[in-house]
Amino acid sequence: MTDTDAPGAVEPASGDADPAADHARRAVAAVWRIESARIVATLTRFVGDVGQAEDLAQEALVEALRQWPAEGVPNKPGAWLTAVAKRRAIDGWRRRERLDERYAALARDLEQQGAEASDTFWDPDTIDDDILRLIFVSCHPVLSREAQIALTLRIVGGLGSEEIARAFLVPTATVQQRIVRAKKTLAAAKVPFEVPEPNEYAARLASVLQVLYLIFNEGYLPAAGDEWVRPDVSAEALRLSRMVAGLMPREPEAQSLVALMEFTASRFAARTARDGTPIPLDEQDRSRWDRAQIGRGQAALARADAIGRGRGAYGLQAAIAECHAVAPSVDDTDWARIVLLYEALGRLAPSPVVDLNRAVAVAMSTGPASALRIVDELVANGRLAGYAPLPAVRGELLRRLGRTSEARSELETAARLTGNEQERASLLAKIAALAPPAPPAD
Repeated sequence: MTDTDAPGAVEPASGDADPAADHARRAVAAVWRIESARIVATLTRFVGDVGQAEDLAQEALVEALRQWPAEGVPNKPGAWLTAVAKRRAIDGWRRRERLDERYAALARDLEQQGAEASDTFWDPDTIDDDILRLIFVSCHPVLSREAQIALTLRIVGGLGSEEIARAFLVPTATVQQRIVRAKKTLAAAKVPFEVPEPNEYAARLASVLQVLYLIFNEGYLPAAGDEWVRPDVSAEALRLSRMVAGLMPREPEAQSLVALMEFTASRFAARTARDGTPIPLDEQDRSRWDRAQIGRGQAALARADAIGRGRGAYGLQAAIAECHAVAPSVDDTDWARIVLLYEALGRLAPSPVVDLNRAVAVAMSTGPASALRIVDELVANGRLAGYAPLPAVRGELLRRLGRTSEARSELETAARLTGNEQERASLLAKIAALAPPAPPAD
């Protein structure tokens, strides 16, 4: 099965006349969204190959679409999919006359697991989470940095190729090629599904942290779909980031990433209304922000600073998030400090997205005119072409400057570009709130 066989393929077709099939498709899509990482991780441990594990998982999805409409969705659909995939693997081994060899290997694994379970001592350097093992395998040095991140976002983050392409501003075909090549490379290199030695952690740290950061962001603002936030996705990224920080307590960026996620996740409860519609930052009820989580973020940032190696990219982003977290209101936010932090971040990790975020802070600090000059430079260089937030920000700046007709055009462009239905609805509401266009001259 190729990389184009993304989990999105199980979404219900519009106008499906069969309610049972429609329900089954929705159930399969939901289970894959929530449990795909654990299913693939479990299967990778079982078969020892990431590519084969994902193929088996996809075959199980197809089987679910065949059986569930008639038999109903099982009580534990994730376990059902995993069991079906394992049976497919065993059938394949039997056909290749390797069943005895695999049974022997599985027996050894079970004996080892039993011995480990009876051990009363805990090794703090042991990664005992299959998903985190899967991330470290996907971030193996045998792969390029781009391939590491694309593969991990696919098999751990559950993102389709189009979503990953949007995140990196590259063509979908490029992402698909990277993922297919990465699977083949891991198989050819016979990379085992095991924990790297502690002295190898640092070599994979940058990729691991970037993947976790991107997965968290997919929960914070999904690239596609009809949900404004997916707290479950962000919570899993935060859980894994805490584990990484525990494995590498002397790595300031690992601690800083935890801080950034804690600060950001503290606002989740206030980001949506009861009906799921988004609530912008300046309208959020800050009493609903999780103060305990903000405190955990401050403690993680303090741990990073105490290491004494200065703030990296995640440390600077965490400091920006802290400015928001401690401010009693939007007007009382230290926007001047946020601008300085973005300037430092832009020098340390240059990115047009950082520049766009800096423009938003500049607009709050010194006004929309100076911010618009930054945004116009981004438009001119074309590096964010097709990136919905660019026209969205430009439209908002133009609105504040009273250039309503231009603002409407930019917001309409942003609404066309975004793949998130809630974001599109929010943009359309802003367009509707603008003054009506002037009638054509006679």
